[in-house]
Parts: sequence; C-alpha cells; structure tokens
Amino acid sequence: MLTVDFDRLGVRVGDLALDAGCGFGRHSIEFIMRRARVFSMDMDMECARKTRFALVEMNKTGISPDHSNFCAHTGDALCLPFRDNTFDRIICSEVMEHVRDDRRACRELARVLKKNGTIAITVPTRFSEALYDLLTYEYYTSPGGHIRRYYPGQLAEIMRSSGLEIYAVGHKHAFHTIWWIIRCVVGLHNAEHPITKAYHRFLYLGLFSNFMRRVEGFLNYFFPKSLVLYAWKK
Repeated sequence: MLTVDFDRLGVRVGDLALDAGCGFGRHSIEFIMRRARVFSMDMDMECARKTRFALVEMNKTGISPDHSNFCAHTGDALCLPFRDNTFDRIICSEVMEHVRDDRRACRELARVLKKNGTIAITVPTRFSEALYDLLTYEYYTSPGGHIRRYYPGQLAEIMRSSGLEIYAVGHKHAFHTIWWIIRCVVGLHNAEHPITKAYHRFLYLGLFSNFMRRVEGFLNYFFPKSLVLYAWKK
C-alpha cells in the first residue's frame, strides 16, 4: 500500500534514499524492489525492527540479494543524523502532522537532500481529519496522535521556505478514509469489532486487485485520505 508514486518521485537504480518515518517499511521495501539503497528511519524502535526484519527476509528469499543496500535505525526528523546533500530521494510519509516543529523538520529534510534531488511529503487531507474529529473526540486526544491539520497551500509554503520547489501533487487512499470513519464510529481501540475486521479484510484483498485499485483511483478525486506533495531541491 504505497502512498508515494515512485515513478513520479523519479527513483532510479542505485539511488540513495531516506525513508523518514518508515513505519513498518512499505516504502523502504519498494525502494529495494527498484534496486535503490535506503536508510529506513523511525523514532519508534519497534517500527525500525519490523522494517529491518522485512528487508532481511527479502535478502534471504533472493528478492534483494545485496545485503548492503539498506540500514534500519531510530532517529528524529528534527535532527537528522546525516551530512548535508546526502540523499537522491526522500520520502516523509504521514510524519509532519505528528512533529512539534514541522518547519524545522522540513528544513532538516531539505538539508540532507542533494541538489536537484526529489522528495515526497505526505500528510492527511484537511477534509478527512476534520471528519474524524467530528465523529470522535478520541482522534485528537489519543497519545501519539496528530497535533495539526494542513491545507495544501500551508504545506507547500513550508516546503518552499526550505528551498524545495513543488512540481506535482497527488491524492491517495480513499478506501482508508472509509476505514477511519468506521473506526471512529465503532471505537478507535475496538479492533475486534466485526465491521472493522470485515473492512480490513476488504482492504487486504484490494491490494491484489487491479479493478479495486482503479476504483480507488477514481474515488481519490472526491475523498482521499492522504495529500502528497512532490518537490525538488533548487
């Protein structure tokens, strides 16, 4: 389930990439599948471990035979442990709405991106966030949750002020807008609710269906879950 379009990001064989806020490694795995090298970073140790496990398993199965093409570790987006102009490609997916200083985080991402390198930053859409907040107080009060909402222009301005030039905009995951509506209605922490489990199964099956991907692509014009801004470093 990729939020970022890797073709639009311009990923090429041999690129050095940063997956900042890697979660469980979905974008890191795609980097490896495309024969790029990736640093997978997350503040959550468990996420970093699960990402590393997934990438190691890819090596074992021969999907990615090069054992030196990835590194999974913990790190803070507000103080990236890398030199200036290090990476060809950067993905920062669903992170900016969590950090206490989003402008500083964006400056750090721009600092470690090479000149003419490309970056994709994704955040939840303003519409979806307002809807979830309307449905349940839990959405913005749960520990580790979101602390801000973005209009597209607000995120674009933050990126431009860091020396990044927007060249494309995308929208993704309309089906997940419905998923979070269901969770807000039945309870965010009620993962065993029959409706929640049934829809989760639907999402899983949709990953393997070209038809469902086309349907979701159409629905992304109306109620996407995620906004994606693509930019290059001037």
